[in-house]
Amino acid sequence: MTAPVFATLGCRLNAYETEAMKELSAAAGVENAVIVNTCAVTAEAVRKAKQEIRRLSRENPGATIIVTGCAAQTEPETFAAMPEVARVIGNHEKMQAETWAGLKAPDLIGVTEKVQVDDIMSVKETAGHLIDGFGRHRAYVQVQNGCDHRCTFCIIPYGRGNSRSVPAGVVVEQIKRLVDKGFNEVVLTGVDLTSWGADLPAQPRLGDLVMRILRLVPDLPRLRISSIDSIEADEALMGAIATEPRLMPHLHLSLQAGDDLILKRMKRRHLRDDAIRFCEEARRLRPDMVFGADIIAGFPTETEEMFARSVDLVRDCGLTFLHVFPFSPRKGTPAARMPQVRGPEIKERAARLRAAGDAALAAHLAAQMGVTHRVLMEGPRMGRTEQFTEVAFGADQPEGQIVTAKVTGFAGERLVA
Repeated sequence: MTAPVFATLGCRLNAYETEAMKELSAAAGVENAVIVNTCAVTAEAVRKAKQEIRRLSRENPGATIIVTGCAAQTEPETFAAMPEVARVIGNHEKMQAETWAGLKAPDLIGVTEKVQVDDIMSVKETAGHLIDGFGRHRAYVQVQNGCDHRCTFCIIPYGRGNSRSVPAGVVVEQIKRLVDKGFNEVVLTGVDLTSWGADLPAQPRLGDLVMRILRLVPDLPRLRISSIDSIEADEALMGAIATEPRLMPHLHLSLQAGDDLILKRMKRRHLRDDAIRFCEEARRLRPDMVFGADIIAGFPTETEEMFARSVDLVRDCGLTFLHVFPFSPRKGTPAARMPQVRGPEIKERAARLRAAGDAALAAHLAAQMGVTHRVLMEGPRMGRTEQFTEVAFGADQPEGQIVTAKVTGFAGERLVA
């Protein structure tokens, strides 16, 4: 028998949970299995998941194929119908030790309950898994899961459930252990990070958690927060941006569009001016702050004029790192029932947005010439600045350590030092 093979699709949180499943499956003695942790963010993501399952089945003859993740949660029947698949497990179930204890049998083909997916909306707490050390050189800590919002394009709440938070004390203790293990950077992750604390006693905010971590873990050199909803940024978080040099000057924003009517049709909670105002204020508080952002191209009903406002947002917000998503209708969401933009137009708009993003990144790289940065080394010759910009080195550096380096040039999407 062989150890399980894992395949992870989608977000950083999925990668984090795969690490938890590796521990759970090993403890349960699961063998000769392939576990596919799927993503449901777009219809294309589901198609890729099915493609990956078929490929892994061909490459691992005789192995038991187990499918989990957001796509398994939102449409279990799709995967249960695949002849390659032996078991479909929900997002809550995949984090339970008893689930894996029930999968010890080497061959689950023919089991009576092929689908083990319960109502994710009934889950009230985060799973009790905390992986000390996911990531080779920076550690990722899940502090929140699920989402209470219902954006019209998004299926994720139905895959992740409602928002639930890891208590601050648990987070702090984990980060202390990570620092003791030698990690120089910790990244806080979640599905809707700025909703952290709303379900906890006294309803603390994300900024309170950040300040508590920095106060109680003084030996942590770098704390980074992943994607946030800028309209939900609280006063303490803005205070941390202004006063805490150990909080990294890089924020990835869930902006999605630059036109107010499209934002309303998306059921977002901010308007264009809110996004611009947030970026201006964050940069005023921290002049070296850089922003990434998610933007959708070709949302239903989007006209050329509406799309132009999204392109202009790259300049107006001073965005540096762009994640562009060509709109893909997701079955079960309100946006899938709205008047759709033609496929070729969506593709062309996405290309224009990416070009605007490329130009913004090139301008950022050029502005770093001659600047000295503190770089966390992710490999012998590659690291990232505090602003999360990649840096290539001409000679080996100590992996996992923070080195001081002067930028001498840039190539492609990387600085050279």
